[in-house]
Amino acid sequence: MPNPAVNAGTSIAISALSHEFSGKRVLEDIHLRVPAGTTLALLGPSGCGKSTLLKLLAGLLRPSRGEIHFGERLMAGHAVNILPEQRDIGMVFQDYALWPHMSVAQNVDFPLRMRRVARAERRLRVDTALARVGLAEFAARKPSELSGGQQQRVALARAIVAEPRVLLFDEPLSNLDRELRETLCAEMARLLRQLAITAVYVTHDRGEAQQLAQHIAHMAQGRIVNYHAV
Repeated sequence: MPNPAVNAGTSIAISALSHEFSGKRVLEDIHLRVPAGTTLALLGPSGCGKSTLLKLLAGLLRPSRGEIHFGERLMAGHAVNILPEQRDIGMVFQDYALWPHMSVAQNVDFPLRMRRVARAERRLRVDTALARVGLAEFAARKPSELSGGQQQRVALARAIVAEPRVLLFDEPLSNLDRELRETLCAEMARLLRQLAITAVYVTHDRGEAQQLAQHIAHMAQGRIVNYHAV
């Protein structure tokens, strides 16, 4: 697997962030800092607000109050909400979100085509990303020909191929069995450290959080109730 970092990550700063749905407060006064190149795990039960916070970081939702900075750049705040495609992020979802009619290579290539990257560079980046996740020999296969663990590796390759500054994970391993989750968790932890990408990882699994992250924020009822370094 290649060793050099893909791209230096950027710090994340969240200040006084709150969010409401239909008048109901689901996030309350969130303050967090994620140092560049490290991983923060958002840990807590279903409904605690961690996925909402991830969507705010991605730009899929606009906060009711507060600010989000990536490095020095304001991503969300008063009269500002930068679009997801302009935030230089990669996302890995629970359900893989792969295009079934595309090959593995075509799925990984998709973000680069959207950015109008030249074909030769796209091919090199796709090959590199697939090698990083151990799927170099599966480029021509369709997602339906892969196991769940392999499909999640494709989703990870697609997330890193455009060399993002920030990676966002929404419980990506929760659909896998315990043994496979542990294996993929260890692989993802190694990859994140290798690439030095800043990451935010949503999970309800304490073991995953401890293995993957340098910092853990425990959430309950829309608030950060505990924050510590691992």
